[in-house]
Amino acid sequence: MTTTYAGRNLLRVTGALFVVSSLAFAAAATTLSVTFDWPDILREPTSVVLPAFSAGGPGLVWTWFATAWTYGLLAVPVLLLPAALGLRDHPALRVATYAGAGSVLLSLIGFLRWVFVVPPLAGSYVTGDAPTRAAVDAAWTAQHQFGGALLGEHLGQLLIIAWSVTLSVVILRSGIFPRWLGAAGLLVSIIYLLNQGDILATAVPGFPVWDLAGLLGSTGWGLWVAALGVCILIRSARRASPTATAPSVTPSPSAPPEPRQPTTGKRN
Repeated sequence: MTTTYAGRNLLRVTGALFVVSSLAFAAAATTLSVTFDWPDILREPTSVVLPAFSAGGPGLVWTWFATAWTYGLLAVPVLLLPAALGLRDHPALRVATYAGAGSVLLSLIGFLRWVFVVPPLAGSYVTGDAPTRAAVDAAWTAQHQFGGALLGEHLGQLLIIAWSVTLSVVILRSGIFPRWLGAAGLLVSIIYLLNQGDILATAVPGFPVWDLAGLLGSTGWGLWVAALGVCILIRSARRASPTATAPSVTPSPSAPPEPRQPTTGKRN
C-alpha cells in the first residue's frame, strides 16, 4: 500500500511540474517577447541589441531571470519521469534523461548570461566612446555566439529534442500514454530541429533557414510538454481510483478439508 501511494504521489508531482514549468516559461517568454522583441532581436547587430537592453532597465533583467529559472525548473520532472513511470532501468530512457537534464542546464546558462554578463556590456556600450564600443562589440559577439548560439541554442536544443524523440518512441512502443502523444512528440521535435538552420546561419552565412521553424517548433514543443504533464496527471488519477477487489472466500465450517495430494519430484 505504501509503495503504491508513493508511486502515485511521484506521478502526481512529476505531472504537475511539467505543466507548471511549461506554463510559467510560456508566460515569462511571452513577456520577454513583448518587452524586448525576443527572440527576433537575437539576430540583430550589437548597435540594436545593447541599447535596447539598456533601455529595458532592471525590469528587463528580472524578466530574463524569470525566463531562465522557469525553464530551469523543467530539469526536475525530466529527472523524475523514469522513476515515476517505473522505467528507471530502461536503458534508452536513462540516457535520454541525462541528455534532457543536460540540455536544461545548457539553456539555463544561455538565459542567465542576460542577467550576469550582458548588463555591464550594455552599460559600457551605451556610455562609451567609439573605441570602447568597438571593444564591447567584439566582446558581445564572442559571448553571444558561445553562450547563446552554441550552448543554449545549438547544444541545448539538440539534446532536448533527443530527449523528446526517445520519450515519444517509448510512448509509442509501450502504450503507457495515448499514441497521439508519442506521434505529436515526434512531429514537434522534427519541426523544432529545423530551427537549427537559423542557428547555423550565424556561423555559416547562406545556410538554409526556415523562418517559422523556431516559432512553430518551440511553441509546439512547449504545448507537448504541457500535454505530457496532463497525461501523467490523468494516469495518476486513474491509479488513485478505487478498483474492484475479489471477495475473499472462507471455507464452510461444515465442509471437510480437502485431502493433501502427495507430491513427487524436486520442489523448485
